Amino acid sequence: MAEKILSCFIDESGDFGLYDYRAPYYLVTMVLHDQNKEIQDIIKVMEEHILNYGWKNHAIHVGPLIRRENNYKNHTVDERKHLFNILYYFTIRASISYMTIKVNKSECSGEIELTAKLSKEISKEIQSHMDFWYSYDKLIIYYDNGQTQLTKILTSVFNTLFSNVEMRKVKPVDYRLFQVADLLCTMEMLDLKAEHHNFSQSENDFFENYRNFKKNYYKKIKSKQL
Repeated sequence: MAEKILSCFIDESGDFGLYDYRAPYYLVTMVLHDQNKEIQDIIKVMEEHILNYGWKNHAIHVGPLIRRENNYKNHTVDERKHLFNILYYFTIRASISYMTIKVNKSECSGEIELTAKLSKEISKEIQSHMDFWYSYDKLIIYYDNGQTQLTKILTSVFNTLFSNVEMRKVKPVDYRLFQVADLLCTMEMLDLKAEHHNFSQSENDFFENYRNFKKNYYKKIKSKQL
């Protein structure tokens, strides 16, 4: 019987700095893909769409795309929505699931307490689905080591819970599923903002309003949760 391997692509939203009411949450999203479930065909289609739209070897970064920053500052909202939708509909079609861990930084006095709480919450969320994780012979964890603190947390938690785990550092441009993790993490953060009717002007411009975001975007995304 072929070895069952689970790929886990991880991205975060937030930082380990002091609590700021404008960015009160720290989120960690894990995109889970059974390597026996083929997605290469839809990746190829997505790659063709991105290339035909004029982006070569481009890693879609959803936050700046919505806010019209960095590579996207000279693009209209319609152009940015087109690129967003390429990744969004790939995510809906792909045979993946995901989980997101959310920590309110107002509950933490500083980096040490945030580190402890994140470690506990990540471990708790994983352990709530242990039948799923234990159904695989091997786990491969992909993270870009963007934040040293989170790298240490992930290494500690996964190696404590599992003996069959491999940690890999990735470049976002090399893995579309890592870009999916970025998309999903951003969508979960936006959902928190929508719950409090707290969209920024750029977010309102992009999604029209938080109600439209919830109904026409987040509802389908939520169905992919583990």
